Amino acid sequence: MARTALVTGGSRGIGAAISKALKAEGCNVAATFAGNEEAAAAFTAETGIATYKWNVADYDESKAGIKKVEADLGPIDIVVANAGITKDAPFHKMTPEQWHQVIDTNLTGVFNTVHPVWPGMRERKFGRVIVISSINGQKGQFAQANYAATKAGDLGIVKSLAQEGARAGITANAVCPGYIATEMVMAVPEKVRESIISQIPAGRLGEPEEIARCVAFLASDDSGFVNGSTISANGAQFFV
Repeated sequence: MARTALVTGGSRGIGAAISKALKAEGCNVAATFAGNEEAAAAFTAETGIATYKWNVADYDESKAGIKKVEADLGPIDIVVANAGITKDAPFHKMTPEQWHQVIDTNLTGVFNTVHPVWPGMRERKFGRVIVISSINGQKGQFAQANYAATKAGDLGIVKSLAQEGARAGITANAVCPGYIATEMVMAVPEKVRESIISQIPAGRLGEPEEIARCVAFLASDDSGFVNGSTISANGAQFFV
């Protein structure tokens, strides 16, 4: 029987590549989006992957959305917590609103996504939880104290869930992408992009599909003994 996978922020960028990769592996995939209904509709038309709209920062919305996905596709076996936002500012200029918006989406959003499906995973004795963190959660970044804090916190969630879920057949792992050729990165001025690439020993940006292949492995039956781990996919830019 095909497994059901939920990918938050799964209709664009890295999330879209992950959704496609999991579908290619035979999963029934549900991809969430926060606001761009036109892009989500185009993604579904292109891929056949169902999209669902909710705000991962809201627990009740997440719980209701997950209930709808499970009614449509079956119990969720694989969760990829990918949805995230940035509200960058140097710390002395960062507002409480910028702090809380990023915390609520990138950190609390992981809780809101995983918590409703955790009991079912424990009951069925199988689960794959994959959190998309970031190189900046490992090393920090100028003007991203809020974002870096959430992505570092995501690693703590993964390590804790790995210990709690192991005996129930559940794994929890993280992927920390470096700089990836998404729409957002490709939209920055060329000189800025060249500066970024100059710091990457591989001499290039990563591709969304390279992150997706990491996720596909962690979601597979073959990864059962990989638990509480972090895959750093950054072209040798940073080592932990």
